[in-house]
Amino acid sequence: MPERAIGIFDSGIGGLTVFKEIRKFLPGEELLYLGDTARVPYGTKSPRTVLRYALESAGFLVGKKVKMLVVACNTASSVALPELEERFSLPVLGVIEPGARKAVECTRNGRVGVIGTEGTIGSSAYTRAIHAINPDIEVLGISCPLFVPLAEEGWAEHEVARIAAREYLTPLMKRGIDTLVLGCTHYPLLKNTLRDVLGEGVTLIDSAEETARMVAQLLERNKHLRSVRAESPRFFVTDAPVRFQRVGGAFLGTPLEHVEQVELSEFRFSPQDPGVALSSVSGA
Repeated sequence: MPERAIGIFDSGIGGLTVFKEIRKFLPGEELLYLGDTARVPYGTKSPRTVLRYALESAGFLVGKKVKMLVVACNTASSVALPELEERFSLPVLGVIEPGARKAVECTRNGRVGVIGTEGTIGSSAYTRAIHAINPDIEVLGISCPLFVPLAEEGWAEHEVARIAAREYLTPLMKRGIDTLVLGCTHYPLLKNTLRDVLGEGVTLIDSAEETARMVAQLLERNKHLRSVRAESPRFFVTDAPVRFQRVGGAFLGTPLEHVEQVELSEFRFSPQDPGVALSSVSGA
């Protein structure tokens, strides 16, 4: 088990911010990344559809004999995490709980803002996660749909991004938040712009960084850290591998190699597979 890879999946490219942080914390681990680029974005899809997509993505990675699954997508984490934990007999970690825990730890006045996709904000997943730790904290959520295309266009620090950030964040600033959770894996790319708009008095919570920290802690606690340094990571996409290489390379600051296009519908699993729980994986 320790020598197996860590499986990471997202609706597209944004989850590479989680991938980058995991690689930083665990440079010797083998990483497999799946971006469902044929069906991005998940944030505007119905919960039922997001659940089906997440099961198919997870099933693909489990078929690669990974030792844990990291759901590097806030929308999928908010909708599908309980089902994934039930269906697969290996550790499954999303990006919401780590970010929520850090926000509770950092807030001083008990007012926490959350920005994310329409699906993530509409699910109230961060509110539930934060209130499970401290029900007295006020959680204020706003969806910021323009941030994703701005990040992918390379305009994270463009004046257009600053204008959008001021429009989105002004209501949160008026409510006096002192902590802001970046509830979408694209948003860490906009940190400089968000800091400029919010000022130094607001702490930014990068869920990608906190998730990577929790992945490292979980593997160490379970004694599943890899003993031999792995080779280069592998990337899988469901569409447009050339664009993924170009934009993903900009995200990571390094060229992407070993990018393969796959069809998720081809992957099905039986209950006898040792990496799959005894319940069947419908739609995988």
